Amino acid sequence: MSFADRLDAAVRAVKNPCLVGIDPHVDLLPPEFEAARDARAPRAERAAEVQRFCTELIDVCASRVAAIKPQSAFFELFGADGAVAWEAVVAHAHKKGLLVIGDVKRGDIASTAAAYASALLEGLPGTDKDSLCDAITVNPYLGEDALQPFVEACARSGKGIYVLVRTSNPGSPRFQLRGDPPLAYEVADVVRALGAPLVGRSGWSSVGAVVGATHAAELCAFRERLPETPLLLPGYGAQGATAADLAGAFPGPGPSGALVNSARGIAFAHRAGPHAGRPWKDAAAAALSDMIAEVGRALAERPLRHAR
Repeated sequence: MSFADRLDAAVRAVKNPCLVGIDPHVDLLPPEFEAARDARAPRAERAAEVQRFCTELIDVCASRVAAIKPQSAFFELFGADGAVAWEAVVAHAHKKGLLVIGDVKRGDIASTAAAYASALLEGLPGTDKDSLCDAITVNPYLGEDALQPFVEACARSGKGIYVLVRTSNPGSPRFQLRGDPPLAYEVADVVRALGAPLVGRSGWSSVGAVVGATHAAELCAFRERLPETPLLLPGYGAQGATAADLAGAFPGPGPSGALVNSARGIAFAHRAGPHAGRPWKDAAAAALSDMIAEVGRALAERPLRHAR
């Protein structure tokens, strides 16, 4: 089964499109993970504490969302020990029945791109398949040939990618909206073309696009341009996007077609907001409940302009 079909089935099973980002900022971890911040502690010990936090957060999310999105940079801080922690976190998520979208933003050409794709999606012979991602984020700005090896890996392995098309950071317009049509729309057209052969029975492709939820006015335009492309929507919550901003990304009456990401708003809900001061896992669970409810209401109230 393709990544797109597995994701669609998982989203329908949990009845929501929420995605929990796993971004273990060591400075924000709860007090019980203090060892992760201790510069005097052995690197392996610090990485193990990051791993423990992530697996406990995954336990909070399991059966409530379809997927998680760990950010590799926070593991790479700890070198080889971080790589071990990364694989353990990915494997734990799979054990809990979650799909894993590795937020790695790789982008290169030729054999280097192929090596990235293999390392993260396929693995060498003998690799524990549970430690591999179901999909990863990729950077297209070296050109279409930077994407092709990842697409080929998806075709071989039944995995997926999400291509950065219109990101949520404030500086993105300078590059992504340059030109006529804007560069982001040119990238979207390439994404659609590359993904066409990988459309599954669900009607969705395993080649997705990252489009920031902070660009609510543009979501309908990207959805029109990408009718078979699943969207990954960063920017909800801590970055300012609301559930109502997301409606244009969903073409039908159900939750299929896009994933709404929240990272800090869930993992660190104990630090600020309505659940501040509660035990961290209780706060994370409550914040996730809030998100699921808010997104659900927004989808129920949206006009169905792009029904499939």
